[in-house]
Amino acid sequence: MLFIRVWAIWKSVMADKIEGRPGIRRQDRVGYDLSLTYRLGVMFSAFWNSEVRGKVLFLATVLILVILATSYGQVILNEWNAPFYDSLERRDLGEFFHQLEIFAMIAGTLLLLNVLQAWLNQMTALYMREGLSRDLVDQWLKRKRALRLASSGLIGVNPDQRLHEDSRNLAESTTGLVLGLLQSTILLVSFIGVLWELSSGFIFRISGHSFSIPGYMVWAAIFYAASASVLSQVVGRKLVKLNADRFSKEAELRFTLMHANENMPAITVARGEENERRRINTDISSVLTVVKRLAMANTNLTWVSAGYGWLVIVIPIIVAAPAYFSGGLTLGQLMMSVGAFNQVNTALRWYVSNFGPIAEWRATLMRVTDFRQALVEMEEDFDLKDSIAYENAAPDTLTLKDVVIVAKVGEDIEECGGFRLRETDVVIKAGEKIMINGDHSVNRKLLFQAMAGLWPCGSGTIGLPPIDDMLFVPQVAYVPGGTLREALAFPERPEAYEKAAVEAALDKVGLHSLIARLDTRARWDKMLDGDQQKAIGFARLLLVRPRWIIFDEVLEGMEPELQETMAKLLTSMPESGMIYIGRSEAYLEALRPRVLHLQALPSASEEPPAVQTGASASAGAAAVPAPAL
Repeated sequence: MLFIRVWAIWKSVMADKIEGRPGIRRQDRVGYDLSLTYRLGVMFSAFWNSEVRGKVLFLATVLILVILATSYGQVILNEWNAPFYDSLERRDLGEFFHQLEIFAMIAGTLLLLNVLQAWLNQMTALYMREGLSRDLVDQWLKRKRALRLASSGLIGVNPDQRLHEDSRNLAESTTGLVLGLLQSTILLVSFIGVLWELSSGFIFRISGHSFSIPGYMVWAAIFYAASASVLSQVVGRKLVKLNADRFSKEAELRFTLMHANENMPAITVARGEENERRRINTDISSVLTVVKRLAMANTNLTWVSAGYGWLVIVIPIIVAAPAYFSGGLTLGQLMMSVGAFNQVNTALRWYVSNFGPIAEWRATLMRVTDFRQALVEMEEDFDLKDSIAYENAAPDTLTLKDVVIVAKVGEDIEECGGFRLRETDVVIKAGEKIMINGDHSVNRKLLFQAMAGLWPCGSGTIGLPPIDDMLFVPQVAYVPGGTLREALAFPERPEAYEKAAVEAALDKVGLHSLIARLDTRARWDKMLDGDQQKAIGFARLLLVRPRWIIFDEVLEGMEPELQETMAKLLTSMPESGMIYIGRSEAYLEALRPRVLHLQALPSASEEPPAVQTGASASAGAAAVPAPAL
């Protein structure tokens, strides 16, 4: 739509003015230069103010208790290694079976705790997703935000991807990573003391000399994990950006496919399948290029993660071997040391093992916080050079005073190619019927958007009655998904209107055949043609019966018979004030409205005509002859 494109221009100019950097426009930026700490603060604030906070905190507390119990069980299991392997070394069959019984009890308890932890993990991720998704949707659908975001450049492209896929990924990955980090920390605290104590018994004998190294195994585990972490950081440093690029390209591909599917009839009629195929293949190639680079980066990272993973099988044995072969350890003590080393190493290597998921998490966090930041900034009021003043009028009055609409932003009014309302001081009373038309070069749609408060660019004053008394009817009807009853009641709930009133409204607009399908769920925007969708809008008018109705060329393009039917339908609402912006003979004949006129502004090089007001203006330049009153 034209007003959205012009809105984008306005946003860019205002962004340049605010930042003081001409040429660097807000919508040209893919994201924000925000620190990780700030992004985490934004998301924590959103979580803390959400309705799921109590549920998540309760589940997190239970999870911590389960993780602590699991860590304690793993310490007991590690201590079990010593008597078990010692019984093998002594070939003590009775002790061997006794240790197996102990193992069964320990393993059974740990299994129960693992299952409980898995369920708690998933429920925590579920509630985290609920809180995040609802917060983003609430921010997105605040008054006028979604419309403004759509014209904010790349940050406003594919909001469905941010609201659905990105919020799900962020909730699930955040839950998994936080719990994994917590579990690794508890394991580290639990086993590092065990490993330090075991290391104190390591006595090395070389050339007749004996010595020990305090915390020998601990230092070895730290060195092993640290070397893996550093190497992983070097090899996988590109993963964050690559994952962000992948999410963006995947979203663009999905939007292209969805857009083509939604417009397939028009594409087929125009024989444009080949053109769409090239367009879609271009997006597929972009996705595949990023995925290939990501695959190579992950492959390089696998050399590190898998290599260190295989080495850990023998590294603890090699580290402890000198003490074992010198006679300072029994086989059971050796295996107990190996188990403690592996637990400490696993805890220390959590970052290494999760470098890829952390990169994906950071990329998703960046996309979600950028999206939320853009929505929050929609609240900023830009100080336009020329803007329309809005004021509250009495419930039975609507006023238009010296209204000028600017069609181009960033230029003087005389050079903007805009238009003005020729009648400089207009007062419209409730129940009065008005038509506003004018020059062919005038974009009347901008006046409709200005009256709706969506296009403030211009000058003059618009006095509006209470917004709850007004209903704006755009040229292109919107039929939401769901049942036909829900579409008729939009934006109210279906139960807001009685069944008899709904059926009567459908009958009056010529949609009697749809009464039997009122509660059928379908894509009504696809099943109904354009005229039928507009008829749904008129049926909604009969149900709502607002005090004020503003139309945007809604009758134009309809079948002549249907235009007459709908115009006569409006005569059954004498109490409603109506302002029809457009040219409709049917509206003129049925409602005999007062006609106002829009006049294109002359360019700076032209001599401006004398401004006419009142009845003389109406008679002098009416694009559609006014009826006799």
